[in-house]
Amino acid sequence: MSRTGQTREFPSGEKLTVAEVCAELQIARRTFYEWRAKRKAPKCITLPNGSIRIRRAELDRWLGSREDAA
Repeated sequence: MSRTGQTREFPSGEKLTVAEVCAELQIARRTFYEWRAKRKAPKCITLPNGSIRIRRAELDRWLGSREDAA
């Protein structure tokens, strides 16, 4: 969700930066990297320059796998 409370539509092939994922999840960058170290974060792509990207489809899948059935 954006800060205005509206969801943004993303193409499923879009690759998000760590900053974009953190903003969407409303978490600190440090939290993302802690989750990644514990293998609790969504799967990431490491580019040749060391930058990390997360596929939109992978983030959506990862979020869906964490939904409660309550």
